[in-house]
Amino acid sequence: MTVQLSTALRNSLLDQYEAFIGTSAILKIRSGTQPATPETADSGTVLVTVNAPSDWMAAAASASKAKAGTWQDPSADATGTPGHYRLYASDGVTCHEQGTVTLTGGGGDMTLDDMSITAGQVVTITSWTKNWP
Repeated sequence: MTVQLSTALRNSLLDQYEAFIGTSAILKIRSGTQPATPETADSGTVLVTVNAPSDWMAAAASASKAKAGTWQDPSADATGTPGHYRLYASDGVTCHEQGTVTLTGGGGDMTLDDMSITAGQVVTITSWTKNWP
């Protein structure tokens, strides 16, 4: 038998996700292969740093929760090709999530407007959504 959760419970779990990580999360897009786990040391070069808004995710609905507002780095940190992202608490050190990065429509965990980053360019996160199955 498969365990099933109500949509209300899945929404609550997704809202707790944002509450646990805390306000003003920091997203870093890095070159290279992502580490084995979020607890593993960082790898690659930081290409993009986004200081997420204080309330960085929309309220969960229909067991889905998306980024809130515009997530943008007005001046990329370095030149390179994104390999993965890591999401940190506001301290910029405690990593709670990592995943793949692709162009919009590419099927990654997070999508960008450009996969060829040049230091100083504006980089926009086009989509990032969490779903609770």
